[in-house]
Amino acid sequence: MEVVLVYPQIPHNTGCAARLTAATGLRLHLVEPLGFSLEDRYLKRAGLDYWPQVELVVHENWHAAAEFLSATSERPLAQRLRLFSARGGTSLFETEFDEDSVLLFGSEGDGLPAALLDEHGAQRVYIPIQPGVRSLNLANVVCLGVYTALVRAGCPLPVNDGGYTAHPQAAMDVRPAGRVRGPS
Repeated sequence: MEVVLVYPQIPHNTGCAARLTAATGLRLHLVEPLGFSLEDRYLKRAGLDYWPQVELVVHENWHAAAEFLSATSERPLAQRLRLFSARGGTSLFETEFDEDSVLLFGSEGDGLPAALLDEHGAQRVYIPIQPGVRSLNLANVVCLGVYTALVRAGCPLPVNDGGYTAHPQAAMDVRPAGRVRGPS
């Protein structure tokens, strides 16, 4: 499973998503343009000392991300996409997910690009909310979406007995920009 943030704007939300992907062992993709620098102190702070465990791939645009993601499974990318949107689709709790699903989340201000939503309308996913509430916080949606997708796909969840042992590099000053892997 892959987690993709398309044009994220708020470093704290992206840092929270990075921490989540470290906790679940998933790869985090960021699609540029970003609304912040990968050197941003708030981004680093939100990810805490988990940056050594984040597999981070930055793509210069959606086309580059789609090309990269297409190579991560034998199934066509269009079948694997799940586009999270506050505006219609299938409830998260009724959506089918697979081990190779690609979870797409849009920017905090604009959501996913209209062209993506139009092209893949059948793969839209929403989280039910009360009328009068515009949307949920991106970090919350990513967390709820990832764990729900893992369970619905039958993926094993991380084993946690309540204990904590720091990663060997946790005390190092690992910065998000130093974790970038992949095409960018």
